Amino acid sequence: MGSFSLMHWLVVGIIAILLLGGGRFSHMMGDVAKGIKNFKKGMAEDDSTPAAPTRIEGKPAPEPGYTPEAERAREEHR
Repeated sequence: MGSFSLMHWLVVGIIAILLLGGGRFSHMMGDVAKGIKNFKKGMAEDDSTPAAPTRIEGKPAPEPGYTPEAERAREEHR
């Protein structure tokens, strides 16, 4: 009961063609086809050229704020 049958969709399509006119409808369908072609072309271009990996430049790690006791003892005996 909630879905439309094929006959309902045909009636809606015929009314749309009558309201929009045959020429305008064909132009819209041509634009949709061009959009699909451009989308496929863009997807093919993305796959053919992999992006070069980039390196993130960052700061070096900071020096620790404390010295462990074993390291302190070694430095005192030097």
